[in-house]
Amino acid sequence: MTVLFWTLCAFVSGSLMFSYWLGRLARHNLRSVGDGNPGALNLWQAAGYRLGLAGIVLDFGKGYGILLAARHLGGLEGYALIPIGLAPIVGHAFSPFLKGRGGKAIAVTFGVWSALSRFEVSLALAIILAISQLVMKIVHKWKPIPSQIDGQQVVLGVLLLGVYLLVRGAPAAWFWIWAGNAALIVVKHQRELRAGIGKKKEEAQP
Repeated sequence: MTVLFWTLCAFVSGSLMFSYWLGRLARHNLRSVGDGNPGALNLWQAAGYRLGLAGIVLDFGKGYGILLAARHLGGLEGYALIPIGLAPIVGHAFSPFLKGRGGKAIAVTFGVWSALSRFEVSLALAIILAISQLVMKIVHKWKPIPSQIDGQQVVLGVLLLGVYLLVRGAPAAWFWIWAGNAALIVVKHQRELRAGIGKKKEEAQP
């Protein structure tokens, strides 16, 4: 019952769409901005860096705070954290407050891993994404990178995070959380992945 309670709390925490609501307060509908994602990056684009940063902190916090509470107040560790670690990511990705049309769960992913690993794994993910971004900047000769490629980089970065966990010898429970996290990130970036596959098919045609 304790695990179920904290899992439900984590899902509700993740489903709170702070960035979307901040956008509405600023009279911006994030559904009509950029790729339509109701997350912090589109809030930044629509309403400026101040609200964008607030959205990032709040989206990060709803994954970070609930995991810390489950560990230190609920006394939960190990396999018990698997559903609790995934719940805020699922809640954000399929928020009932937006009729199941949530965000891409990047900031909340960083929050969850920061709480699980004392920032170690989230820092590793940030480094992976930063190196990937640098490589793509060089490949594109420092020109703006298409949003679909950014999405593909996020998917690749989360997948490569599994390699880091393997090399590090992470706890088994972390691999289950990573597997669920990676699957959700892939699902939420289907459009970018399909666009990349379609482009490769066009290039392959004579």
